[in-house]
Amino acid sequence: MKKIVLTALIGATTSLMALGAEHAYLYKDPRIMGMGGANIAVGGYSTSVFSNPAGLSSIDKEEGLVVDLFSLGMSASSQAQEFISDIDSAGQDTTKIEEVLQKYSGDAFNVSVNNYSAISKNSDSFAWTIGIIAAVDVNYIVHANGSANGAALEVAGRTYGGVITGISKGFHTSIGEFDIGFGAKFITQKSYEGPIYTSDLTQDNALENLQTKYEKESSGIAGDLGVTYKPFGKDNFWNPAFGVSLLNIGSMSMDDNYGGQPMTVNLGASITPEVSFLSKLVFAVDYVDVMNASTTRVYTYAADIVMYEDYTESDPMKRLRIGAGFGLVNNSWFSLTLNTGLYNKSYTAGIDMALSVVKLNIATYEEQIGTGAADVPDRRYMAQLGIGW
Repeated sequence: MKKIVLTALIGATTSLMALGAEHAYLYKDPRIMGMGGANIAVGGYSTSVFSNPAGLSSIDKEEGLVVDLFSLGMSASSQAQEFISDIDSAGQDTTKIEEVLQKYSGDAFNVSVNNYSAISKNSDSFAWTIGIIAAVDVNYIVHANGSANGAALEVAGRTYGGVITGISKGFHTSIGEFDIGFGAKFITQKSYEGPIYTSDLTQDNALENLQTKYEKESSGIAGDLGVTYKPFGKDNFWNPAFGVSLLNIGSMSMDDNYGGQPMTVNLGASITPEVSFLSKLVFAVDYVDVMNASTTRVYTYAADIVMYEDYTESDPMKRLRIGAGFGLVNNSWFSLTLNTGLYNKSYTAGIDMALSVVKLNIATYEEQIGTGAADVPDRRYMAQLGIGW
């Protein structure tokens, strides 16, 4: 059991050490990830504060006070459960552990658990939200015969939580409608970056030892600014919208550790044509991190000493998000939306359902873990169950 906890808590960021990392994030909403991660010019959710706070003005006013409670989400790579089970079954037998490492050598895995609960409202005056996030994020890469530095696993992970707030107000002008949003966040986290050797996996107190060696605490406060522009307001069949956001103003003061949040500039566009046989139809495209603020962290280490260097990562395909959402049903007791898209050069898909106050969201997407020249595909599956109204 200790190895399961160890893998989940420490293993999450191994991929960063050997090959680089996915772009920095705080929360991935399965409703948005199923649609290729595109939301900058769409909005409509409390979680829009993570992409563009101006999107809060797109929350349906008829919904009144929107409450999302106990939205427990889980995400895992396609073979993560099998690897955790195999490494746990190997116990402290070095030979069996090495057999498991051989089986999964070169594979990148992610395991994460999160909860984002929020209260939001869009009134005639302005829209607002306040939410609380708590999450564990784990990534790792497996080496059969040890990496160049002898590690069986390269890992980086974090446990973090905090408060997220946002406010948005719409302005009607002669050239269209502008929604302007502001956000603020406080995040505190514990991060873990370092190698795990076969000898570490055979110790009774492996988790405690690794926490002592690698645990770092940090916290940060940052602001967000966003604008959405609708040139025709709501009086056009296509309902085009354009969005821009500046996120993490202040960079969260956590960049020295895994989980740092660089300041990014992000662009988006969308159309939401009105189709009689669908409750909602949306097409969106985003280009995130225009200034290439995200970096790839490459690690070197010897024993307990961990060193790294951050390199600029500028692959445009890793920044492109394309998505479509098809609302099939939406009434007071049941709603169903199907989503699909393109994220990190690969397909995404998702199902969003609500039955009375119970909400279920499922999605799949793929991260390309690496520097661009030698990416490792990591197909992930997300599920979220919550209560909301």
